[in-house]
Parts: sequence; C-alpha cells; structure tokens
Amino acid sequence: MGSKYPPSVRGCLPLWILTLEVALILVFFFFTKYESSSKNQKELMGTYGAIFQDVTVMAALGLGFLTSSLWKHGWSSVAFNLFMLALGVQWAVLLDGFLNESFSGTVVINLPSIQQATMSAMSVMISVGAVLGKTNLGQLVLMTLMEVTAFGVMRMVSKRILRTDDHTSMMHIHVFAAYFGLTLAWCLSRPLPKGAKKKDQMATSPSLFAMLGTLFLWMFWPSFNSALLSSLKKRKLAVFNTYYALAVSAVTAISVSALAHPQGKINMAHIHNAVLAGGVAVSAPCYQIHTPFVAMVLGLIAGLISIGGAKCLPVYFNQVLGIHDSCGVHYTFGLPGLLGGIANILLMMHHMNWIQHPMNSYQLLIDAGALSFSIAMGLGSGLLTGLLLKLKIWKAVTPASKYFHDQAFWEVPHLAVGF
Repeated sequence: MGSKYPPSVRGCLPLWILTLEVALILVFFFFTKYESSSKNQKELMGTYGAIFQDVTVMAALGLGFLTSSLWKHGWSSVAFNLFMLALGVQWAVLLDGFLNESFSGTVVINLPSIQQATMSAMSVMISVGAVLGKTNLGQLVLMTLMEVTAFGVMRMVSKRILRTDDHTSMMHIHVFAAYFGLTLAWCLSRPLPKGAKKKDQMATSPSLFAMLGTLFLWMFWPSFNSALLSSLKKRKLAVFNTYYALAVSAVTAISVSALAHPQGKINMAHIHNAVLAGGVAVSAPCYQIHTPFVAMVLGLIAGLISIGGAKCLPVYFNQVLGIHDSCGVHYTFGLPGLLGGIANILLMMHHMNWIQHPMNSYQLLIDAGALSFSIAMGLGSGLLTGLLLKLKIWKAVTPASKYFHDQAFWEVPHLAVGF
C-alpha cells in the first residue's frame, strides 16, 4: 500500500526527523555530562529508581494505551505516543538544563533530571489526546518541541518569579496540557465528513487495551504525585491522599455512569476518564491534606465533574466553539486539574496563620497567579503552535475523510491497495 503523502514529503519527512535526532545527539555530545557526585549512589537509585520506573510506565503504557480506544487508530495511538515520549524526553533534559539557574555551559544529567524530563514530556501525551487521529507525524514532531519548550518556560517563570515550589509548578501540567491541546484542536478544526463522524462514534467504544492504560495510570498515579516531594512526610501524605481520591473517583465514575444512562448501563468511556479524575484533582494539594476525608471529597467532586463533562461538553461546549476533543482531554485532565489548583489555594489559606503573618494574602495572590499563568501559557502556546501547523508546508496532512485511520500512516498488508 502506498503512502498518502506526496513523494516530496515521503522523502523529506523521515530525513528531517533523522536530522533532528542527529542534531540532538551533537548537542548532547558538546553540552552534557553525567553527574560524578560522591553521594550514596545505592540510596539514590533506591529512592529515585523506583519512582522513575513508575513514571515511565505511566507515560509509555498508561498514556499510550489510554488513547488506543479509537477504533481504527490503535497502532498510531500507541506508537506515536512512544515516539513523542522518546523525542520529548531528550529535548526536555536539554531544555531543563539550559534554563537552570546553575547552568554554566554544561548540562549535568542525573536520575532526577531524567525523571523530571519524562514528567515534562507527558504534557505532550496529554495534549495530543485532543488532536489524535487528525494530525500526521511531522505535525506531532513540531508539537512536541513547541509544547515541551513552552512548559519548560512556564515552570521556570513560576519558580523564579512567582516563587512556586517545584512540585506545584509540575502539577500544573494537567491544566497547561489540557488547554494547550484544546486550543490546538480549535486551530486545526475542520468539519468532519460523514464517514469520519461514523468512525469517531465507533471509536468511542472502549477497548480492552484502553482500559489497560487506565489501570496502569490508576496504579502508578501516587508515585507521580509524590515524585518531586523531598520530605518523607509530604511524600507519604501524597501517596495516601492520591490513593483515596482515586478509589473514590473510581466508585463515583461507575455509579454515576449507570445513573446517567436511561437503562442503568455503564458507559466504559466514562470509566476510562473519570476514574483518573481523583488523581488529577489531588495532584497539587496532595501533601497539604492531613485527613482522608478531604482527599475523598475531592475524588468524589472530580468524578462528578468528569462524568458531567463527558455528558455535556461534547454537546454544549465543543460544538459551539468548533472543538473536536478526540479523547476527552478537557474533562479528564483540564477540569479536574483546575479543581485541584483551586483546592490547593484554599488549603493554603486554611493552613496560614493570618494573625502572625498578615501579608499571607499576597502569597495567595501569587499562587492564584501561578495557576492562571499556567492556563494562559497553555492557551497562548497552543494557539501559536496551531497557527504554525496550519501553514502550507503541512498541507500533506491526511484528508478529513481519512481521519482516525491507521492505514494513512502504516503498512497494512491484508487491506486493499488504494486507500
């Protein structure tokens, strides 16, 4: 089966990607080195090694398989996610090193830096859920480079200027990535032909592989939320609270999904998304919660918001704005992430001593500004990326009639030629 790309694009696209990889290799050669610290390496590997493994499983298997429910787009969903993760981690390691205050001409690579780079690259894998099935590999390469750069700059500004801690700036990944993806989907929106709509409707029928991705994310989300916390007490609270929130959101998702159906049946697409909403909602405030009750309430509210968003947003919000959210990024990551950001600010207000420190209101404004800044950066960088992807150089994109289909990108021997 021949490729649907024009001959010029078929020749240039692989060479361009290989050239980009060679350039990254050269940058690593001239500007990076491994850490040669005399710290207890065994203790370091024991502390960060397990968390790094959990985060990598979340990225490669969890987010990779989560989007594989698209009916005829399973190969592309999994493989393109792996491609973006591999490219994004390389660029994120370099970018974080260059933007670091201690950068002195050489980027020092250690296990924590690779772990943070993996977490930063996950922003792309969240955003791509809004445009999956409607973009080609060349567009995804540019999207990866643009979004990782924007997310790195956002974290740098939050930490240096707004004095946000490392954990909170990373946990804003959910709202940043969600609104980046939604803005990108709005820029690339085109009316879906009848055939593409039919495939998209059938694509919403969940698959076992998509549920497998949900299970991987559900199991390892406590490690993600606690990864950047240095205090053992805070890390313990993060793990406990994330687990309780995930448990409650899972029960809520199954119950409310059946309640919302006229015949009392459960929609598996709701389960894919809503059971994860609790982990997203407690991501920022997880270490500030000192009782399971608060975490469970957040999980309940997040599950309700996610199910409500799945029922209402595609009809009342997306159609009005002309946004086609392929995998429900808005109600899986965006709205629960916004809930978590607001909860984080409210919990800070609760823990503050207003009598001894009356200037704490200024800090609350800074924290609210950091959350707003992450949303604004997601919207602005998503708009810029979307405008770049609409340039004529990308006109080789798959026709709208071939949306959500692997055959536009992959060799499928058992199918007829001439797709």
